Amino acid sequence: MLVGTPIGNLGDASPRMREAILAADLLAAEDTRRFRALCDRLELAPTAKVRSVHDHNEADRARELADAVAAGQHVVLLSDAGMPAVSDPGYRVVKEVAGRGLPVTSVPGASAAVTALAVSGLPSDRWAFEGFLPRKPGERRRLLAQLAPERRTLVFYESPHRVGDALADMVAACGADRPAVVARELTKLHEEVLRGTLGELAQAAADGLRGEICIVLGPAAAQEAPAPEAVAGEVARLTADGVRAKDAAARVAAAHGLRTREVYEAYLHAE
Repeated sequence: MLVGTPIGNLGDASPRMREAILAADLLAAEDTRRFRALCDRLELAPTAKVRSVHDHNEADRARELADAVAAGQHVVLLSDAGMPAVSDPGYRVVKEVAGRGLPVTSVPGASAAVTALAVSGLPSDRWAFEGFLPRKPGERRRLLAQLAPERRTLVFYESPHRVGDALADMVAACGADRPAVVARELTKLHEEVLRGTLGELAQAAADGLRGEICIVLGPAAAQEAPAPEAVAGEVARLTADGVRAKDAAARVAAAHGLRTREVYEAYLHAE
C-alpha cells in the first residue's frame, strides 16, 4: 500500500494514513529517522518493523517487499513527504509487486506538484510534471530548449540554491515574458506563491530562495506550425543525445503540432 504523507502541514495527515501506519506488518520509509519523527509529532506508535527504501537501495528492497506482500503481509510504503513514486522512491517497488500479479493500493495524500499547479493560476487542463531539472547547466539548458515550445503547463521541482540559475535558463529558452509561478514552502508557515513573468521571477530569485520549491511554467503561446523541414534540426539534436529517431520525431512533432511521419521524413531527407 502506497501512503501519502503531509508535505508540510501536519493537519493534512488523514485518518486513513494514521490507520494504515498502525495496521502495517511492515513499514517501508524513505528515511527511517524522518518517519519516526513524523510518528512522534503525530503521536503514533507503530509496532511494525521499519525498513528504509531510498534511491540507492530500492531495486533490492523491491524484491524483499514484494516477497512480503506475497507472504500475506500488509506492507506500507511512505516517502518523506507527499506521494511515494512521484519524484520519490516507490516506482520500482510498485513495478515489482504489480508484475507478480499482487495487489497495489493507495491512501492518497498531498503532492507538491499538484498543489503548486492548483494555486498557480496557470492553465491546468493540460499539464506535465518534469520533476527536478538536471543539475549540470548544459544538460539543463538543452532540456529547457526542447521544452520551450510546449503547449502544456509544466511543473518542476528545484533546489533553493539552483532556482535562480534555473529561472535564468528558462528566460533564455522561453523568453522573459513567459508567465510562470514560483511556489515555495507549500502548506507550511512561510508559504509563498510568487507570480509574474520569467524575467521578474528570475530577478527575484537571483540570490536564491529558501525552502522546498516548485516552478510552474505557463504554456507557450499559440504559433503557426512551422514546416517539418524547419524542425528537422531539433530531431537531430535529440538523436545526438541518444533518443531514437522515431521517438525524437514524435516528440518534436507533438511540440509543434505537426504529424510525426512528416517530421521524421524531413529529418531523413535532411541527413
